[in-house]
Amino acid sequence: MATHGARGRSGGRPTLEEVAARAGVGRGTVSRVINGSPRVSDATRAAVEAAVAELGYVPNTAARALAANRTDAIALVVPEPETRFFAEPYFSDMLKGVGAALSDTEMQLLLIFAGSDRERARLAQYLAAHRVDGVLLVSVHADDPLPDLLAQLEIPAVISGPRSSAETLPSVDSDNYGGARQAVEHLLSRGRTRVAHITGRLDVYGAQRRVDGYREAMSDAGLGVDEGLIEAGDFTEEGGHRAMAVLLERHPDIDAVFAASDVTASGARRALRDAGRRIPEDVALVGYDDSAIARHMEPPLTSVRQPIEEMGRRMTDLLLTEVADRRPLASRGLERRQMVLATELVSRSSS
Repeated sequence: MATHGARGRSGGRPTLEEVAARAGVGRGTVSRVINGSPRVSDATRAAVEAAVAELGYVPNTAARALAANRTDAIALVVPEPETRFFAEPYFSDMLKGVGAALSDTEMQLLLIFAGSDRERARLAQYLAAHRVDGVLLVSVHADDPLPDLLAQLEIPAVISGPRSSAETLPSVDSDNYGGARQAVEHLLSRGRTRVAHITGRLDVYGAQRRVDGYREAMSDAGLGVDEGLIEAGDFTEEGGHRAMAVLLERHPDIDAVFAASDVTASGARRALRDAGRRIPEDVALVGYDDSAIARHMEPPLTSVRQPIEEMGRRMTDLLLTEVADRRPLASRGLERRQMVLATELVSRSSS
């Protein structure tokens, strides 16, 4: 019986040599079976697997990773304050997708915040020590030095949306331009003509593309683009409230608003109610993300759904492919991939 096989002859955890002896094969053969090599016969594989089960052998993943010059860990880096990460559903949905993609792997996930200069400096030292195999970067701003640092350090990285149209790193994003057009065209189809837009942070390329989509939809409808109907926001509730108040003062005849996020829309809603405007009777309102916030607002918020969990999964799959590719990063330039996933307008009572 092997009921006490979890301890080897030395009284500690079973060793690779003890598994080899139990299976009647060499140490190298056991290593090949454990690492999934096809260069082992079915009979030998079965014998080794039986010995592993009988002894309760657990592979030393740390030693294997060291031998392969790997850490078996990736980092999800968020260059934002922790307060924003926990306040916005976007980040938790992204994390769900990343976790789902890693569930069948041996990779560990590290969550790292880099919202301040001190945190960024500490992160740079950590990355320079090559303590992770790759990095997922979310909420990347145009002037963020982290992507360039990762390239210099030869650390594979995937970002959640390009920094510009000339992006060289692999990225996964939603169709920000198309989603914005959907939102504005929906409002126009409801007979609204004074459609305002509260932007996201304009140092984020995705926010710029949403502005582009808004502009094109208004222009194509023959309404032109009134710059006074566009007000900068920052993806936060307070930013949405402030921007909406400015817009109402500037253009009291606004009859619709497209907000760059559901969180922004919730702030805009508060400002509209403060001003005595009814939603949607006086002002129709559309957000972006289709988060839980949209479903729980009163009235429920029409919103552009972007597949955030799917984005997290695709980013992780792409990063794992990059990590497995042993070629120098510079030699893979022509194979960089930028994925763009489709969006969908979800119509609710706010419009």
